[in-house]
Amino acid sequence: MHEEQFRSVRDQIRSELDMTGSVHNSEFMARIEDLVWRRQELAGLTAMEKRTLVRRVYDSFRGLDVLQPLVDNPRITEIMINSHREIFIEQDGEVKQVPLQFESQGRLEDIIQSIVGSVNRVVNESVPIVDARLKDGSRVNIVLPPIALKGPTMTIRKFPDAPMTMEDLVGRDALCPEAAELLRILVRGKYNIFIGGGTGSGKTTFLNALSQFIPPDERVITIEDSAELKIVTVPNLVSLETRNANTEGRGEITIRDLIRSSLRMRPNRIVVGEVRGSEALDMLQAMNTGHEGSLSTGHANSVRDMISRLETMVLSGSELPISVVRQQISSAVDIFIHLTRLRDRSRRVTEVSEVVGMSGGEVQLNPLYRFQETGEADGKVLGRLEACGNPLRGTEKLRMAGITAWPLQGYGGDSYEGQQPHEIRES
Repeated sequence: MHEEQFRSVRDQIRSELDMTGSVHNSEFMARIEDLVWRRQELAGLTAMEKRTLVRRVYDSFRGLDVLQPLVDNPRITEIMINSHREIFIEQDGEVKQVPLQFESQGRLEDIIQSIVGSVNRVVNESVPIVDARLKDGSRVNIVLPPIALKGPTMTIRKFPDAPMTMEDLVGRDALCPEAAELLRILVRGKYNIFIGGGTGSGKTTFLNALSQFIPPDERVITIEDSAELKIVTVPNLVSLETRNANTEGRGEITIRDLIRSSLRMRPNRIVVGEVRGSEALDMLQAMNTGHEGSLSTGHANSVRDMISRLETMVLSGSELPISVVRQQISSAVDIFIHLTRLRDRSRRVTEVSEVVGMSGGEVQLNPLYRFQETGEADGKVLGRLEACGNPLRGTEKLRMAGITAWPLQGYGGDSYEGQQPHEIRES
């Protein structure tokens, strides 16, 4: 059915239906179906075309209009609305434009206001940029004119209904089983872990998978700009979310505010979805003051670059000497993990490195695993995350947790007590 026909039919239906919002969704759907099946001018449509029309009309009133089928499609991972006439999607790793558009810019603006209003956020000319989320947890970023020159712009990052486990990631060759087992042990041993990577490299997905290793008897506080994490293994969980300022410029709650508040909530661990600015200092201080086992993510191009970006973020909100900042990082973060989206659009762990202190004024790293590319076949990058041959040097936390054997323990000439690298013994 053409867009003009759809709009004509929808306008006719709108004039006959009670749009007060008091009708339950199922009853509302039934009333639309009844009207569509009774109209003589629609008799030439097939049953499938009528069902499609009913769904589109329903979504235009109670859903996300033309976006709803895209949101409902589990194969679509990202939806990019550049303007009311221009919609792109990422499906199976491929970005392409879809032949859909909103009937007007005003209709797109209505959908945007509905989304931000449902999570108590505000977006307008005074506050033209906002992060929000859909009911299913999908991440939403919105930019309005005059910042966005084409018109209202919205990007929706979708996540699977059930968070991926580390086993799922191993099955997708995102990392090797030995590295996954080491990370399980490090999370159990309360190592502070920082995940870096570029946009779309899978940081949030990996953080979710890593968090499933947190023991269920601990109290965990999650802090995010817009709630995305789905930690399902910890009953004692508190999820905190930032808040934008109101139209008068008041009431803003930042990541930094939430980190400081979380320290008074008796957490065993703090999980910060992403650090972008001066809150990095508060996160490092929390890691340094007894909240071991904390996890976070940030944007970077490599592990070394992530350290530099952390330095820049801390310095943006303080006047500490660079040497002090580097000492904070080296004493707070135990493990850096770097994720990369390769040219075949696959997402891989490309480096796992241990922080082993300071030397010559620089943070020193002990590379544990690195991705080794071996070639390419049928457009797919071949390779594997392989051990670098270095033992884990900071083992005190493992011993404090009663863990007496771990992957990489036999490297570097250390006694391995007859264990294979993938075997773990916990007392």
